[in-house]
Amino acid sequence: MTHQNSPLFLKSALRLYNRASFKASHKVIEEYSTSFSLSTWLLSPRIRNDIRNLYAVVRIADEIVDGTAHAAGCSTAKIEEILDAYEIAVLAAPQQRFNTDLVLQAYGETARRCDFEQEHVIAFFASMRKDLKANTHDPDSFTTYVYGSAEVIGLLCLSVFNQGRTISKKRLEIMQNGARSLGAAFQKINFLRDLAEDQQNLGRFYFPETSQGTLTKEQKENLIADIRQDLAIAHDAFPEIPVQARIGVISAYLLFQKLTDRIEATPTSDLLRERIRVPLHIKLSILASATMKGLSMSIYRKNLR
Repeated sequence: MTHQNSPLFLKSALRLYNRASFKASHKVIEEYSTSFSLSTWLLSPRIRNDIRNLYAVVRIADEIVDGTAHAAGCSTAKIEEILDAYEIAVLAAPQQRFNTDLVLQAYGETARRCDFEQEHVIAFFASMRKDLKANTHDPDSFTTYVYGSAEVIGLLCLSVFNQGRTISKKRLEIMQNGARSLGAAFQKINFLRDLAEDQQNLGRFYFPETSQGTLTKEQKENLIADIRQDLAIAHDAFPEIPVQARIGVISAYLLFQKLTDRIEATPTSDLLRERIRVPLHIKLSILASATMKGLSMSIYRKNLR
């Protein structure tokens, strides 16, 4: 047996490749979302890596349908082919211990260990595919789109959080409802934040209420109320989230809650013209608040035992 084929060498080589793949996924997230990247630092190391590995794949799928492929000169038909091929590659990744695509290598490692349900991944790509074919939604198609584009991502995150844990059916249902509601809330907040960009640059009108390119004050108030209801359901599930993930989830929740507040205070005419943001210094303050809130929940649960 040569040195290169020794079990010790092979194990070390795969460990190094996986570490490089994890760093590649982190870089994707770091480049595209400051808020999300900051929130992941509040997760435990294992969960942090797995969440980044999941979201890097989600980000790439988003880029396929959100204009980057088109900017590279791809026709709509070609973009559909690329998306189909990427879905096949993502679904196959958990069955492959080695992948030449570093992001898929990292995703496959996470999906295999955390036992991702393929139905959730398929639902996600079905929603991505709708972005290539539908510019408006009715209430039913909107519900289906949000489920595939956001709620299943919350469920996949839950699979990461619960990896290796034994959980009662009742507690799991609470966590699943919370994960779906948080995913839905985040997606709806993003739709309001990106209203101008989606309509002007992509020609998309996600909310049925905005299909004519307009948004009244009453419509905005109703959308905000719906988002806050989703956030409230998600909040009720926080005590069930393992402590290794709780502070990171709370930080993301508080960041989007602040964004919701800023959107609520913004005139609808401004929402139709510009993207609403949360300044960095406020984001950093929110991360500190999330840490305290997460720790207080841990102390509360400990005292109940």
